[in-house]
Amino acid sequence: MQPTAHVDTFARDHLPPEAQWPDMLLDNPDVAYPARMNCAVELLDRAISAGHGNRTAIWSDADGKPHATTYAELLTLVNRNAHVLVNDMGLRPGNRVLLRGPNTLQMAAAFLASLKAGLVVIPTMPLLRAKELKQIADKAQVSAALCDVRLAGELARCMDPADTFFCEGLKQVCYFHHDAPGSLEALAASKPADFTACDTASDDVCLIAFTSGTTGMPKGCMHFHRDVIAMCDLFPRHVLKPTAADVFCGTPPLAFTFGLGGLLCFPMRVGASTVLIEKLTPALLLDTIQRFRATIAFTAPTFYRQMAPLVAQYDLASLHKTVSAGEALPQATRDLWREATGIEMIDGIGGTELIHIFVSSAGTDVRPGSIGRAVPGYVVQALDNDLQPVPPGVTGNLAVRGPTGCRYLADERQTVFVRGGWNLPGDAVSIDTDGYVFYQARSDDMIVSSGYNIAGPEIETVLMQHPAVAECGVTGVPDELRGQVVKAFVVLRPGFSADDAMVAELQNFVKNAVAAYKYPRLIAFIDALPRTETGKLKRSALRAL
Repeated sequence: MQPTAHVDTFARDHLPPEAQWPDMLLDNPDVAYPARMNCAVELLDRAISAGHGNRTAIWSDADGKPHATTYAELLTLVNRNAHVLVNDMGLRPGNRVLLRGPNTLQMAAAFLASLKAGLVVIPTMPLLRAKELKQIADKAQVSAALCDVRLAGELARCMDPADTFFCEGLKQVCYFHHDAPGSLEALAASKPADFTACDTASDDVCLIAFTSGTTGMPKGCMHFHRDVIAMCDLFPRHVLKPTAADVFCGTPPLAFTFGLGGLLCFPMRVGASTVLIEKLTPALLLDTIQRFRATIAFTAPTFYRQMAPLVAQYDLASLHKTVSAGEALPQATRDLWREATGIEMIDGIGGTELIHIFVSSAGTDVRPGSIGRAVPGYVVQALDNDLQPVPPGVTGNLAVRGPTGCRYLADERQTVFVRGGWNLPGDAVSIDTDGYVFYQARSDDMIVSSGYNIAGPEIETVLMQHPAVAECGVTGVPDELRGQVVKAFVVLRPGFSADDAMVAELQNFVKNAVAAYKYPRLIAFIDALPRTETGKLKRSALRAL
């Protein structure tokens, strides 16, 4: 590794031993970065050097009116914020700063300023509670936080010595999104417009993205400055292919690497614009596309399915690329979206551990039922439990190598996710002779019934084709005779009855579409599926039902 610029070397000191890292595929001109690199400079200062200073970087929705912030204006804002971090808060390179806020201009500027100052950013989802914030802050030994004032409540508990979730190491919080004395905006107003970026090594940690494991204990995924830029130079360059003329929009939070890439880093890398909206419903996302003439959208499959029936009410002539990730994309949803818009979905599978999408396809490269092929720069295989390749078309464990990979913060689960130099995300897939990846299920979500392996998403895809089904989730439940049986949780469309006749109809519908042993022996009708803040189906919550 290169000599670190960090004064506080906690992050580097708590990387897993290099012997436990995945094999890193860095012999690739796409990711041939210099030894010294600050990713905020690469994203922002370089955009201005390339002539994009007067172009809009971020669109905001201020009191119902579009507000444009140019790259030059964003640079000034970021530089002033960085002075606050260094001069007012006394933070030094390598200190961890917890970042908390919805998708706003202020959140983006705070993120970039922290990176430019050489800090290690720990973004958190707005819905996290004090208990979860404490787990993260304690594990990463966070000493400071930047927080949207509207989310102050839960973080304030972590600052209260009398509270159960007090974080002893968390010494200071600077709030933004208000103009009170001492706020980030008030402090930044008087600061110089120039700031000399920290001379970070390209392999200095700049981001710890936390993801929850099956135990509920958060795992901190440590990413370098070069990783942030690599995610911009692989999937976008080879699959998405954006230009400076594009306008990005979508729903994933910036605290989620899917959103960090798709709604901030990807557009900045090419001098494009992005629309940051705090809260979006399917109708509001469509309205955002119409109002801002967005060309590229990022969201989860659920949103696309809910938007499809509403498409005719909006002018979406500007939209030409839509990206789906976060959970499996049912073929029925892909077809529904194409029929409604004429746009072929860009599906993708990625992960916080690898920072972003590593399997995808677009346009004429799409193959029905497949997620896509390895993004150039990555290698994917389907392996058995002994890490041996399985034949084409046979289900195995997805294994990935590339220029990004899993490095957990001081976590014994490193040796579970990384084995034999491979990243093992925990997905069951098959790969055909042309390299197309077909998703089956999460490896730990495969349903084993009477010796048969059944993938829940396959049954969901079938059920979603029934006109009565608005949404559904499928999981396995214990059964004395069969070990497990398939149970479907179904949200019905208005006008359909949740009765025994509907149960039988749906069961027969599945039997007529796939092998009979896969049909859901149990069906429960519910009002809504449990989902995470990023839109993923919470299968553990289904099992708990």
